[in-house]
Amino acid sequence: MVVIGITGTLGAGKGTVVDYIVSRLQFKHFSVRDFLTAEIERNGTVVNRDSMTDTANRLRSEHGASYIVDRLFEQAAADGRNAIIESIRATAEVEALRKKAEADPNRRFLLLSVDAPVETRYHRISQRGSATDHVDFDTFKANEAREMNNADPTKQNLAACMAMADAKLDNSGSLAYLHAQIDEILAAYKPRPDWDEYFMGLCHSVAQRATCNRGKSGCVIVKDKQILVTGYVGSPAHLPHCDEVGHLFKQTVHEDGHISTHCVRTVHAEQNAICQAAKRGIALEGATLYCTMTPCRTCAMLIINCGIRNVVCEYRYHAGAESEEMFRMAGVSIRYFHDEVLQYKNQ
Repeated sequence: MVVIGITGTLGAGKGTVVDYIVSRLQFKHFSVRDFLTAEIERNGTVVNRDSMTDTANRLRSEHGASYIVDRLFEQAAADGRNAIIESIRATAEVEALRKKAEADPNRRFLLLSVDAPVETRYHRISQRGSATDHVDFDTFKANEAREMNNADPTKQNLAACMAMADAKLDNSGSLAYLHAQIDEILAAYKPRPDWDEYFMGLCHSVAQRATCNRGKSGCVIVKDKQILVTGYVGSPAHLPHCDEVGHLFKQTVHEDGHISTHCVRTVHAEQNAICQAAKRGIALEGATLYCTMTPCRTCAMLIINCGIRNVVCEYRYHAGAESEEMFRMAGVSIRYFHDEVLQYKNQ
């Protein structure tokens, strides 16, 4: 898991950096600003620069200097994806995130700072017009001065946070110039994937061979960190594929009366992987299966009976509750990269 922290001067473009990294690398975004806004609104207070600063200082004073990023990090760790935490303003927050990364070999932390000339930044926040941006130029500079230097670790200290950054971004030019800097920094910072990330990445590669576009998925089965077999969605051998002759739809009437439509031309990725193991005499007892989403009921039964003990899914399947219950009863562990239902193309 990689966590990127973003710090910088007011209006420097922290959100622009976040948007680019999220869109390019699919990081999950966690915002200190959003966290504080929710807290302010719960207290019935007007959201502005003063209330944001006061609320942040109060929370740090009451619960600890790193309280805000600790809560956001907990959310990120529960989500499991690489994360980006925007708007770090206190040195204790940087130190806390570094310690969390150092405590786990599967975690890495990178702090980026972003800056631009004050006139450029004021023009940007004037154009942005958020709840904290309706101020004149002198007030803007005064607000920033208040946050730039503080000996109290519970209060904002942007200057010190920026000095602690692993890399600095100059946002005084075009978007292309900013993006090029980000690309260069991240290209030099390529974290080694853990085993789950490694094998799930291979699932993505295997899925490229899938022949039904209603849910391209792949499967990799491993044991002792060695790949045993792979499989992808495709028709049985010697039969036509969806991408050649189209889908073969069947309707299912469920107990509650609703009707769902499925393509039944293809064999699921998990089934194909298990069949490959059977053809080649490869025992799957005690193995771990990686797949795109919760296996269906039939796949779950096969997984249980061939002795696979662990299932790792990238996403949940909208009809996966029965499979999860069978796994629970059979003692097969299942865990998810992303605790959300996969909404795939042409679902």
